[in-house]
Amino acid sequence: MPRSVCVADLRDACRRRIPRLFFEFVDHGSYDEVTIRANRADLLAIGLNQRVMVDVAQRSHATTIVGQASSMPLAVAPTGLSGFIHPNGEIEAALAAEDEGIPFCLSTMSICSLEEVRAATTKPFWFQLYVQRDRGFTAALVERAKAAECSALVVTVDLQVQGQRHRDIRAGLAIPPRFSPATILDMAMKLPWSLGILKARRFRLGNIQGHLKGLDDMQSYAAWLADSFDPSLSWTDLEWLRGLWPGKLIVKGILDPADARSAVAAGADAIVVSNHGGRQLDGARSTISALSAIADSVGGETEILFDSGVQTGQDVLKALALGAGSCMIGKAFLYGLGAGGRQGVRDAIGFIRKEMDVTMMLTGTRDVAEIGPSILAARP
Repeated sequence: MPRSVCVADLRDACRRRIPRLFFEFVDHGSYDEVTIRANRADLLAIGLNQRVMVDVAQRSHATTIVGQASSMPLAVAPTGLSGFIHPNGEIEAALAAEDEGIPFCLSTMSICSLEEVRAATTKPFWFQLYVQRDRGFTAALVERAKAAECSALVVTVDLQVQGQRHRDIRAGLAIPPRFSPATILDMAMKLPWSLGILKARRFRLGNIQGHLKGLDDMQSYAAWLADSFDPSLSWTDLEWLRGLWPGKLIVKGILDPADARSAVAAGADAIVVSNHGGRQLDGARSTISALSAIADSVGGETEILFDSGVQTGQDVLKALALGAGSCMIGKAFLYGLGAGGRQGVRDAIGFIRKEMDVTMMLTGTRDVAEIGPSILAARP
């Protein structure tokens, strides 16, 4: 196989190595995928301001993200079903983030459980929470995150109902799964992936399985999942969670300045500007087009993370220039995970780090703390 030199190469390798239905789950979005395309197109449209004759022999990427030291302004975003992209995927990704010195966030909808990831890691990680209709179970998840010594709770607020993803439905990616003969053949042909998944013996959502009574078979499991998200979710629920959680509280899924102000008022220590990677409201604006107004609205009151569309080091710098303090990667690390497990995730982070470093030099920037609008090219 050709040597990967960027995240786009890892995407190609991931596509070759994992079954098509899981690759499409990673790679695509909801409905007509207008928003998922806009996330990338709008980032690419931003130009950079080249500077010369600046001493950039010494550079620093180090920062803090929500009070946690990080080797660069980047964190691994929470993604569901990572354990189906690579055997024990959440553990492999968490260890890669540890290796690279950046935060890792575990999804509620992970295959490996909170406790399993905690047992495999040596550093605190973040836990992403979906507020369920069953508030008792939600509170129990918070207690488990405390017991696992998670350093931050990331509350996702843009999934009160799941956006329809046509490709997932056609492929039969559901619980219980509905696999066509073509899908079964595709899995059989991805032999290393198939053998690894069978060896790992993790086939359900680890944070749910065994922690709710009555989920005895796939049908009851499917019924619970279909009814678990809560369309009545409101800011009072965030205030309730603030009372349960003593640590850092991050609100993920903000696209509007008014919502950003509400999150701060409800007790958020940080917000994530995100449209769920283009997987929820199709037609929503790109995150980079929303960032500046949100930063102007609350940037002095809370920390801002940027999500959805980040795949290069230049993307990171552009987001920082427009008001973010750091970025999160979802698809980019999943491509690496599918391509090569722990090392593939490390490669994805390393590519972004190298691209960021070179671009800092070519824009005359010595420290990520210096990054501002001056690194961006003026629009014609």
